[in-house]
Amino acid sequence: MSSVALVTILSSFLASAVEFVEAVTIVLAVGMTRQWRSTLIGVLAALLVLTLLVAVFGAAIALFVPINVVRLIVGGFLLIYGLQWLTKAVLRAGGAKAKHDEAAIYAREIEALRAEPPVPATGMDWISFTVAFKGVLLEGLEVAFIVVTFGASAGMLVPAALGAAAAGALVLGVAFLVHRPLAAVPENGLKFAVGVMLTGFGTFWAGEGVGIDWPAGDAAILVLLAGYLVLALLGVFLVRERLTRRPVLVTEAASES
Repeated sequence: MSSVALVTILSSFLASAVEFVEAVTIVLAVGMTRQWRSTLIGVLAALLVLTLLVAVFGAAIALFVPINVVRLIVGGFLLIYGLQWLTKAVLRAGGAKAKHDEAAIYAREIEALRAEPPVPATGMDWISFTVAFKGVLLEGLEVAFIVVTFGASAGMLVPAALGAAAAGALVLGVAFLVHRPLAAVPENGLKFAVGVMLTGFGTFWAGEGVGIDWPAGDAAILVLLAGYLVLALLGVFLVRERLTRRPVLVTEAASES
């Protein structure tokens, strides 16, 4: 297996794991508060929709859109998407933005669900179904986007899908065993890594789309990833430095006035 395939699987796995952790928080809140049967039916329905979207759009893009156009458009989207993830991750790592807290999100979901009408004595609980379906679908759309873009741009739809499937199986399996939100998962660290990967791949594919002949071919991706990692770590340092110096600067300004 090539290094690009391995990085594709890893990127898809990490990005999908982040989204699945967030989806599982919603599913657990619904199942524990209301009815597991309707909740799981909603989850399965959402997964079916996501699978169809990946299969249809992935195949359509690969078959009918010229590869250079795909790489330019997809690379641009991944670059923008990755920079958004990376910016938030840098701010969280630097202490300028609150970190994602699955336990707090779980508590809010429980409180909101308790305000809903009671679970029907028989039949389908459509509130459980709808909340679970919507939560998994919305979080899963980002997974589908990543799988389709990686698959279409690198010709590796299967490795990208395998990475996402492995992440889903792992997260769902652990959640089933512990029956509580996966707050111990280093989600913010995962988002930092995924932001670097998406930005690196986006730069590489967008460059290929405009005709750049990268030195060393696909191996240039590894150089881009290393470069973005260094820049991101530098960003964390600068954010922390600014936060540390801010009280001093305010005091100096007050004394001068």
